[in-house]
Amino acid sequence: MSGGQIRSAKDLKVYQKAYDLAMDIFNASKKWPVEERFSLTDQIRRSSRSVCSNLREAWAKRRYEAHFVSKLTDADGENGETDTWLDFAKDCGYLDSSDHKRLRNNCEEIGAMLGRMLNRPEPFLMKKAQAKSPQLTAGL
Repeated sequence: MSGGQIRSAKDLKVYQKAYDLAMDIFNASKKWPVEERFSLTDQIRRSSRSVCSNLREAWAKRRYEAHFVSKLTDADGENGETDTWLDFAKDCGYLDSSDHKRLRNNCEEIGAMLGRMLNRPEPFLMKKAQAKSPQLTAGL
């Protein structure tokens, strides 16, 4: 975590890149055939957007390492699914090779960033608050 203060998941570079990818996919998929609406188009839009939503959930759960890592794992899985749908879109003729390569490269970069977070979650976790005094906790 270098640079400015991270106040929310939206401040994370990985979130910003995932959001941009989801929007790029949304715009590209507007031109896809209507018969793909409920299969390929819906699926790739959902998986690409889920990367961002899982990052937001991970950020909210960063008090607990296991929960944080679990949601990051979900984000990584959705990113992998998005990558698969991009291959289908290219092979079905809906994406040209250059768009496919650009979008897949973005997917790979996001995956690498998520992988680094998964391998070293500590910098992202909330610091443990000082233990409350017994008098305060007894009354809760």
